[in-house]
Amino acid sequence: MKHWKKYIQKHQAYNKYPIPTDFDYGMVVVIPCFDEPDLLTTLRSLMLCTSTQNPVGVLVVVNSGELSDENAIQNNRKTYDTLAAFAIENSQPKLSFHALLCENLPRKHAGVGLARKIGMEWAVRGFLQSGNNDGVIISLDADCTVSENYLQLIENQFSTYRPNCCVLNFKHRVNNNNVALLSAIDQYEDYIWYFRNALKAIDCPYYYHTIGSAFAVLADAYVRVGGIGRQQGGEDFYFLQKVFFLGRTVELLKAFVYPEARFSHRIPFGTGPALEKIIATDDGLLRVYSVEAFQALQSFFILRINFYKQSDAVVKDLIADLHISIQQFLADNNLLAAITDCNQNSATADTFEKRFFHHFDAFVIIKYLNFAHNSYFKLTPIHIAKDKLDSLL
Repeated sequence: MKHWKKYIQKHQAYNKYPIPTDFDYGMVVVIPCFDEPDLLTTLRSLMLCTSTQNPVGVLVVVNSGELSDENAIQNNRKTYDTLAAFAIENSQPKLSFHALLCENLPRKHAGVGLARKIGMEWAVRGFLQSGNNDGVIISLDADCTVSENYLQLIENQFSTYRPNCCVLNFKHRVNNNNVALLSAIDQYEDYIWYFRNALKAIDCPYYYHTIGSAFAVLADAYVRVGGIGRQQGGEDFYFLQKVFFLGRTVELLKAFVYPEARFSHRIPFGTGPALEKIIATDDGLLRVYSVEAFQALQSFFILRINFYKQSDAVVKDLIADLHISIQQFLADNNLLAAITDCNQNSATADTFEKRFFHHFDAFVIIKYLNFAHNSYFKLTPIHIAKDKLDSLL
């Protein structure tokens, strides 16, 4: 665990958050919390889970920033006091509750990313303190409930197969009969699975969905990729892309997280903004990247093995037969140089392929899809795109 010690020394700003002296957890559930009125529903849901073999710690990071609304700050303080009482009353040998009150976080980083990072760094230091290099960090949100098998299945997965990461299943809860909201969340969930299935269909190895409340990661993998970022939104996506590159990611689809379907202005993208965007459309339809654009990308990915150990001239000739959107995107972004880099730094075809997908990762894929739909393809209603993809699989 030497590299853990180096990591913690590099991130000493998080050392001020105390670790219990009796920390002996096999897993830690990290929950960011900002002005959440129904947090105890989440905690009680965890209490209903089937018992695990090893103790589980639950850490709630009650956070606010320098610019946070005074009402939210006061609500946070009440939440923290409630949590302290809840922890005393409800902590058990196999499931213990903890809370941190983190106020006046710097305006540049204050938000869900920093709160999640504070909690995950706390978990890493706790595992190091207890000498547990097999510790697991579970990411959850304060508006979620979970299936009864949630903790047990995660523990079984990591103890049996020791993956670097588990991506969990999800289904949003709708707490009212708002027809527009119900339609919007159904379409949004369809899109998440559509995007995942499309990436898998085009042979992208890192096709897993990235939802902040629905993953678990080996603490060692967390340290190896340099930890989670402090982004005010999308921290889960950026972090998981790094973890996926390590390999050994599994989908644990029998364990469910149930986030609340709700509107939110806290982050620029994600479920809340997506729901508002869908409802704001004239016809209430979510339009997504077309199947044809994914097929164009697939034609490029299929060629990757043909690029191995070939000259730049041969690579250009191969690309000349691809869809014009691919050719133009590669040219505009100087991505032929990426293929050259793969050839110059890969002794084997396997190494070439891994390096290829480091260059052509999820960020580049999304960048291509946005570019292609500006000029070459049309966004498609999700129900049409989903049916078309399903017919091809």
